[in-house]
Amino acid sequence: MASTQTVRASVAMLRVLEAWGVDHVYGYPGGSFNSTMAALDDEKERIRYIQIRHEQVGAFAAAADAKLTGKIGVAFGSAGPGATNLLTGLYDAREDHAPVLALVGQVPHTNMNYDYFQEFDEDPIFRDVAVYDRTVMTPESLPYVVDKAIRIAYQQRGVAVVIIPNDFGMVEIPDRPYASADAEVAAKPAPLPQPTTAEVDQALAMIKVAKRPVINVGQGIRDGGPQLVALSRKLQIPLVTSSLATGKVDPDYEGNLGALGRLGAKAANEIFGAADLAISLGADFPFARVVFESRPFKFIQVDTDRSKFGRRHHVDLGVWSDATSFVEQLLARSEPAAPSAFYQAAIADSHEWRGYLHDRAHRDTDPLEAESLYQAINDVAAPDAAFAVDVGDNSINAIRYLHLSPANKWTMSALFASMGTALPGAIAAQLDFPDRQVFSISGDGAFSMVMQDLITEKKYHLPIINVVTSNTVLGFIKGEQDDVNMAEYSGIDLADQDFAQIAAAMGIQGATVRKTGDLQPAFARAVAASKAGEPFLIDAKITANRTFATESLIVNVHDGQVDEFFNPAFNSKHDAPKVQTLADFFAYFDAASLHPLRYFFDNAGVQL
Repeated sequence: MASTQTVRASVAMLRVLEAWGVDHVYGYPGGSFNSTMAALDDEKERIRYIQIRHEQVGAFAAAADAKLTGKIGVAFGSAGPGATNLLTGLYDAREDHAPVLALVGQVPHTNMNYDYFQEFDEDPIFRDVAVYDRTVMTPESLPYVVDKAIRIAYQQRGVAVVIIPNDFGMVEIPDRPYASADAEVAAKPAPLPQPTTAEVDQALAMIKVAKRPVINVGQGIRDGGPQLVALSRKLQIPLVTSSLATGKVDPDYEGNLGALGRLGAKAANEIFGAADLAISLGADFPFARVVFESRPFKFIQVDTDRSKFGRRHHVDLGVWSDATSFVEQLLARSEPAAPSAFYQAAIADSHEWRGYLHDRAHRDTDPLEAESLYQAINDVAAPDAAFAVDVGDNSINAIRYLHLSPANKWTMSALFASMGTALPGAIAAQLDFPDRQVFSISGDGAFSMVMQDLITEKKYHLPIINVVTSNTVLGFIKGEQDDVNMAEYSGIDLADQDFAQIAAAMGIQGATVRKTGDLQPAFARAVAASKAGEPFLIDAKITANRTFATESLIVNVHDGQVDEFFNPAFNSKHDAPKVQTLADFFAYFDAASLHPLRYFFDNAGVQL
């Protein structure tokens, strides 16, 4: 006999979330979401409601949940402005392939299509950002639609949106299980494609005839860093990483040259520029049109997503496979390569670059430089610390100076590159990993967009160490305007703020640092506050000096020679002495000790 027990539809919906392992959701109340707010109060022992102060912060935090854990993140917004405020964070999730569920309020169904207050057609707004976008049509279907949305978000690694007429949530529906899965099913990894023996052997044949092979490592390597290091040593192939793969491979391995592109390392860009074979392992480099396209190298692409083949470079060999499985098969079927002069040159180039970064980070300066600040973070960071990094110059400095290893968790807005993601990302990290030390690192421009949610850290006693790099300029954009023939900088100046005082007004301890000598006592206070269970803010007044512009270096190999020069557009604005030679370029960044790639090739005896 069927059960006659009933439950409110909104409660049944939350029980679906709980069955999938969701233990917290982000949002801000609105009248069109009150049925779900009532359910959140009923279910507060099983699912935690985190009240953020802007829906965009909630969406960013939900995206960070997914990026950090692989589990679905959940955020909500009420009808009208609450719904539209979610969009930026949802696009961040879409671009970084993070499974996120957005619950969106709607007016009661009896008022829909009557031009009611805050009532409008919300489905088209989310159609582009979402892999699943539905308005609930009956109270009984509410938990079913949310369950289906979660399944599709996981399947397609994207955003699912469910729009809920407010009155439906209050309706009593049969009290029965509605979830199609549970937390164990959600955590179970999907089977991954494996390489064939023929593909592995074809790749090895291409490697054998290459003179200058390089492996480009992406996030697809997953936990296969140790196997990749073993392969790199065995076959004498240097590694360059995507920015998001930073920390996936042992940072102390000498053959790990660092990241590619503007955020990355001189050696990585130079060696990749000289490659005659590039092996892409689960990588999807968004700047390939300017970095890859003109390269004459052969290209092996390994990916679990066949739709990505050829999107960055013509593919000579496409392997539909898990990257780590491919690496393991290469290890099993290969013979050790003879010592490689190219590999040794790459290591020497990288060693010199690392020395330059070390020297920059250990200067005693007044005013404070960003590199010293990052060294201070490294000095106090726990081995398994979690970091949320905002876009801009901090994305460059974090990739170059933070000591990120496989033990760390970290997140940033990679492909969408939205400002204001660090603070919400840190909130997510602290909720997901309550026993870890968590840092939020933002520039003054990015932090200003979301700083109201410092109060969220305070309200929920989230012991986050917030670092704001404050120099009253949009530094990343300044670097771009340096290389555009503009008469003056435009729109990049920011009014100064006392972020420590702003934090104090919210009841959060803070400190302002202006020189290297201020760092140790400020971070000692920050660590003490964090250990006591409270957030802390450091307002770091740094210079606006430009970081080494690795993206401006250009390497060409032709006729048995290697030529290196810098992009003629560099410093087009001529705000500093004109840079005419490569030596001038290095000197511009206080890097006169660095050598061009030819130096390392000559010393190692590389035959082109």
